[in-house]
Amino acid sequence: MTQKIALYPGSFDPVHFGHMDIAQRAAKIFDQLIVAVYENPKKPLCFSASERVTMLKTALAELENVTVCAYTGLTVNLARSVGARVLVRGLRVISDFEMEYQMALTNQQLWSEVDTICLMTRYEYAFLSASLIKEVFMAGGDISQMVHPVVREMLLRKHEQRRAEGGEPPRLSL
Repeated sequence: MTQKIALYPGSFDPVHFGHMDIAQRAAKIFDQLIVAVYENPKKPLCFSASERVTMLKTALAELENVTVCAYTGLTVNLARSVGARVLVRGLRVISDFEMEYQMALTNQQLWSEVDTICLMTRYEYAFLSASLIKEVFMAGGDISQMVHPVVREMLLRKHEQRRAEGGEPPRLSL
């Protein structure tokens, strides 16, 4: 019997409970889930790819059938190389659907063997976005109900490091 492998790609800058929920639910559907951190998205990042991989590995450690990696290039090329014929995406609002639909069609054009499934976010996570979390954090708000403790710690360290260097706080993609 062939193992069902899925790929959950994203920038995850930073990972939050909404991302974790999608990964947990997808891990129940597929034999193996690969959470893939895109190294160079076209948006400013707060964390390096290796930092984002560390966050995800810690936050998803209890999921035995989940692995985390970083990648560059086309998502469909990574999917093909790891044997994943399904891409997992999360949807919060209707505007997410429009973008995900366009991406799914493009990915299918690039590799006809790949399909995309979208999991609807749980109600309690519908408002979450990485940009919102960074904005709340930088304004001094409590993000403990939005992110895993390791993410909060890494945000604190990044902020302290920038302040100690006399530089600006981490660049945010708001």
